[in-house]
Amino acid sequence: MEDFRDEPEESCPECEECPECEEGAPEWMVTYGDLVTLLLCFFVLLFSMSKVQEDKFIQITQSLRAAIGKDEIPEAGTMEGLMMKESDKEISQDAVDELGAMIKAEMEEIQSEIEEFVFKNKLGGQVKTKVDERGFIITISDVILFNPGRSLINKQAYDLLDKMRDILEQFPYRVRVEGHTDNTPIHTMKFPSNWELSANRACEVVRFFISKKIPPKRLSAEGFAEFRPVSSNKTREGRASNRRVEIVYIREAIEQELKTKNFMKLKDK
Repeated sequence: MEDFRDEPEESCPECEECPECEEGAPEWMVTYGDLVTLLLCFFVLLFSMSKVQEDKFIQITQSLRAAIGKDEIPEAGTMEGLMMKESDKEISQDAVDELGAMIKAEMEEIQSEIEEFVFKNKLGGQVKTKVDERGFIITISDVILFNPGRSLINKQAYDLLDKMRDILEQFPYRVRVEGHTDNTPIHTMKFPSNWELSANRACEVVRFFISKKIPPKRLSAEGFAEFRPVSSNKTREGRASNRRVEIVYIREAIEQELKTKNFMKLKDK
C-alpha cells in the first residue's frame, strides 16, 4: 500500500499567476482619514461654541438670581416657572408703586420748599405751585419779572430768581422754563407776535440760571404765546393770570433720575 504523504504536492496554476500584495493601507484610506479629521475639527468647534453659550447662560442665571433673590431659576413651562412669572408680575407692580410713591414724595418735598420760600418772602399772589401731568410747576407772574411787552428781566426780580436758583440746585432735576402771554396782540420789530415774546421771556430766565452756574443740560425753554391760558382773557384779572413764566419739574425726568439712583444702589449691594 502506497503512502499518499510521499507524493509531491501539485502547484496551483492560479496561485502562480496571483500578484504579490502591496504593503501598507490602500490609497483611498488617505482621503478617508482627511475626512474624519475634518469632522473631528468641526465637532470640536461646535463644542467650543456651545461652551461659550453655556458660560453666557450661567452669567445670565447668576444675574437673575441676584436680582430676584432666587437660588434656582425654574425652567419655562414648568409649574415653578409659571409661579415665578406670577411672582415677577407682583414684584414689577410693587416696583412701579414704589417708584410712584418716591416721585410723589420728591415733588411734595419740592413743593414744601417753594411754599416756605413764598411765605417768607410774602409772594402769595405772585408765585404759585401746582402738580399736573407735566410734573411739579412753579408759576411766576410776569408782573414781577418783566415790563409790559418786554423780555428783559427786571432788576427787582433778581433776588427772586436767585432763590429759585437755590431750589434748582437743591433738587437737581431737569426743568423746562415755559413762557406764556395773554391774547393781547403785539407787533414790534423785535416781537412780531406773542410767540416771539413768550419764547424770549423763557430764554431770558434760562440764561439767568445758566449765569448762576445751573448746568445748561438741565434747562430748556419753550414759548406758548396765548394758546395755553389758565384763565379767561375776557377780564383784566384773567389776562394777568395768563401772563406768566412757569418752571416745570418734568415728571419723566424725576422718574428717570430716581430709577437710575435705585439701580446704582442695587448694583452697590
